[in-house]
Amino acid sequence: MTALPSLRQLRYFVAIAQELNFTRAAEACFVGQSTLSAGLKELEDSLGVRLVERDRQNVAITPVGLEILTRAKAILASSEDLVEYAGAAGRPMAGTVRLGVIPTIAPFLLPNVMPDIRARFPDLKIALREDLTANLLTRLVEHQLDFILIALPYETSGLLVKELFDDEFWLVAGEDDPALKGKEIYLPAKMAERLLLLEEGHCLREHTLQACKRPDVRKADGMEATSLLTLLQMVESGMGIALLPEIAVNGGLLNGTHLVAKPLAPPAPKRVIALVARASTAHLDEFEAFSNCIQERFQKREKISRSTVKSAAKK
Repeated sequence: MTALPSLRQLRYFVAIAQELNFTRAAEACFVGQSTLSAGLKELEDSLGVRLVERDRQNVAITPVGLEILTRAKAILASSEDLVEYAGAAGRPMAGTVRLGVIPTIAPFLLPNVMPDIRARFPDLKIALREDLTANLLTRLVEHQLDFILIALPYETSGLLVKELFDDEFWLVAGEDDPALKGKEIYLPAKMAERLLLLEEGHCLREHTLQACKRPDVRKADGMEATSLLTLLQMVESGMGIALLPEIAVNGGLLNGTHLVAKPLAPPAPKRVIALVARASTAHLDEFEAFSNCIQERFQKREKISRSTVKSAAKK
């Protein structure tokens, strides 16, 4: 029977891939360089493939090594989940959970949800990290985060995904902008050309392009926003219009501006807010608790939002 790779060997390989330097990788693993090199050779011999190419100046991961690297990270993450699960047995909703959130969700959802979670589970500590979706997914897979709050559609195959609620897009423009005229607001092609976008890397940018069915929309002047606040400042200065998530509208992002937000005519474009974890997570109880708290809070906010829109329409 062929000998299976050890977790130690996989850790050495992952460290080498991250550092691309044997000395730094050995330091990160708290071993000598000779031990690290021997562990890598054992791994390569057991797998029968070469994972790393190196000379006196450069270290590179082979093509097959890159494929195995992804699997090695997943195995290490699963093994850490196993240890955490055993350690947390009999102590649900205690300890620390590392939560990642994208910037277009964090300031509008967390202030409403976190007090509920803290009140219900006082022994649970939550470490927060705000980042772009791609970075959060990488950290989740590599066991640097336990859960992430992101917006779908986004590629999440192989992960545990809980869809929480729909977040419709509203049209934001100046008070007298012709785009806001009429009882029902649509997004025709000529209006889509006026849309301002977040810079590449923000999933809201892609969701906006999907909403207006114009994946080729690009600002001729190359101007794009780095945040929702910058996006609104650009709209207020008369540079164009924007689509804003409903939770941002309800969260008061327009306060202090002269902008108006109106819902789009049905079927309105939307994104789906979801909580994501590794399938092997040791925090299933916490995952369900987070999901329930967020859904309960959103349902309350949704009722308020809908009544406000109706009364405003009557006026």
